[in-house]
Amino acid sequence: MMMTDEWLRVIEESELLSRMIVSSETAEAYRLAHHRVYSDPGLVQEIADFARLKEQYEEVQRFGRYHPDYSTVMKEVRTKKRELDLNDKVAALKVAENDLQDLLDEVSLLIGKTVSESVKVPVSNPFFETDSACGGSCGTGGGCSCSA
Repeated sequence: MMMTDEWLRVIEESELLSRMIVSSETAEAYRLAHHRVYSDPGLVQEIADFARLKEQYEEVQRFGRYHPDYSTVMKEVRTKKRELDLNDKVAALKVAENDLQDLLDEVSLLIGKTVSESVKVPVSNPFFETDSACGGSCGTGGGCSCSA
């Protein structure tokens, strides 16, 4: 494929856009939250312990409630996850991750819609999936009570 001026401009603009995203307040907030979590040795150890517990959980899930440690592992996983979720640093990291993902979804949608209105853009947030009020499930014959 020949490199044309148009392709060169697209590449330059995409690099500019990526630099803008990386230097945005949202990305900086994510980096700061990530640093706060992973610079705390106690919290890093808790996360590692939870990862090991998740491996046990996956083994238990293969056998279901017939596994001898089913109740113990299920309770431990829920308790540990709750502890991590209630940690202020972890909660801030999750919020920052979601904010950054929303920014990336918005940019992806803008680029996709610029190309064509019919381009399907995968997004993580269902709010961005469609402009209709029903969430895109109008195959029910009007039973979804949307205003589309």
